[in-house]
Amino acid sequence: MGDTTGLTKDAGWELGVRTTVPAPLVEVWQYLMSEGLPVWLGEIAEVPTEPGATFETADGVRGTVRSFTDATRLRLTWRPDDWPYDTVLQLTVKQAATGTTIGIHHEKLADRDERKLMLGHWKNVAAAFDAHFA
Repeated sequence: MGDTTGLTKDAGWELGVRTTVPAPLVEVWQYLMSEGLPVWLGEIAEVPTEPGATFETADGVRGTVRSFTDATRLRLTWRPDDWPYDTVLQLTVKQAATGTTIGIHHEKLADRDERKLMLGHWKNVAAAFDAHFA
């Protein structure tokens, strides 16, 4: 049957990437929602936080906010301009013994190849977070 790692029963293909950075949660969340936006979302003045609000980045990623919990979680649809469908992206922060864990969860991906491509992308994003807080 091949490798079905990341295949869910009802959310298509998904992935999760986590990294723990040596900084307090409030500082990490502030970074993710401001100067760190281009790192994970793209060039955009600010990400909207009202559920139902839409956004578009300078490089054409569009989406809609699904849910927002300050200093905890942002869940939104995520669609690059060359994709014909929405995926769902969730960014979370959680207190950890050595700082703050940043979690990236991406679901409703089309297939194994897209999952593999996006897994590489989000691992690079996590590495950029690590470098920023090092």
